[in-house]
Amino acid sequence: MQQITKRLLSWASMLEENTEQQARTTAQMPFVYPHLALMPDAHLGLGATVGSVIPTLGAVMPAAVGVDIGCGMIAVRTQFTRADLPEDLRPLREAIERAVPLSAGATNRTVVATAAPRIAELEALAEEAGFDPAGALGGWRNQLGTLGSGNHFIEVSLDEEDRVWVFLHSGSRGVGNKIAQRHIAVAKEAMRRWWIELPDPDLAYLVEGTPEFDRYIAELRWAQHFALLNREEMTDRVVRQLGAFVGTDVEELERINCHHNFTQREQHWGKSVWVSRKGAIQARAGQPGLIPGSMGTASYVVEGRGDARSLESSPHGAGRSYSRSAARKTFTHEQLREAMAGIEYRDTDAFLDEIPAAYKPIDQVMADAADLVTIRHTLRQIVNVKGD
Repeated sequence: MQQITKRLLSWASMLEENTEQQARTTAQMPFVYPHLALMPDAHLGLGATVGSVIPTLGAVMPAAVGVDIGCGMIAVRTQFTRADLPEDLRPLREAIERAVPLSAGATNRTVVATAAPRIAELEALAEEAGFDPAGALGGWRNQLGTLGSGNHFIEVSLDEEDRVWVFLHSGSRGVGNKIAQRHIAVAKEAMRRWWIELPDPDLAYLVEGTPEFDRYIAELRWAQHFALLNREEMTDRVVRQLGAFVGTDVEELERINCHHNFTQREQHWGKSVWVSRKGAIQARAGQPGLIPGSMGTASYVVEGRGDARSLESSPHGAGRSYSRSAARKTFTHEQLREAMAGIEYRDTDAFLDEIPAAYKPIDQVMADAADLVTIRHTLRQIVNVKGD
């Protein structure tokens, strides 16, 4: 760990200059307490750095949570081992792709039976929170159980004992994005109305005790729960496809579901603070967590160590080292094929910007996080499903 300033601590051994400067700027906001914690996978983000943990007193910056509210990971350990699976995994990948709508804007044609009670739960939560999610996105119900694009994925992986895991990364989809964008705009308007000048407009904040703050927190919590249930719904579908593929129902021996883009109230350093984790997971002592690598690399099932300096947090993944446009200009389809050797995936250059070389080395990220988490399992992909 490096103390960059009194209000900025960093666990990142790989830190670009512009990323550090962005984190320095955020850490200087007057309500940050006691300091901003920069995770090993930190990279440039909108307003606040991706891979940062930002505790605040009496205010929250919507852009410091990000537009994919509640984005996170879920993993299920099954009773299967690699020996239980056929050699050809393409039919499994294609079955998963049929069961889960992929890509940006994808929706279900109808509300399926497993999604119905989850949607009812979300409808009740929205009524309790006093808002209609359809005001953000009319078709939100049909997006529950859909993956999205970018770095979101579904994987079937093996651990160090060749046990089969289902591993999935997704968030609150279009409805969460619309909710976030609306409240970022509200915060910016509040800054203009109060004549508050900021070092970056995307650090606009909402003040606790105001109607705008209360509305944001209510809708944020709803979107976080949508994201959690979205992952649960997709995982149930993938588990069914895996069981049908093997010919035996899946026994779930463990299920872990955790956010890495979220805000919640916590106690740290003697005060009650709002902790915004933008690309970071909570890692209390003994708390299970998930840290994925990039497409084609290892992922990790971890246990938190409760490090107080990090606000009991850890990284959420590998973290980008190339922008998407830069990756497309730098790497080739053949290099992607080489990186994905031995993994069943949809072979297309649509995923070129997700090539492992566009990300920080996950092994170095995990080495940097040694004080934050203990590794329980190391997972290697055998099936990768993504949307383009």
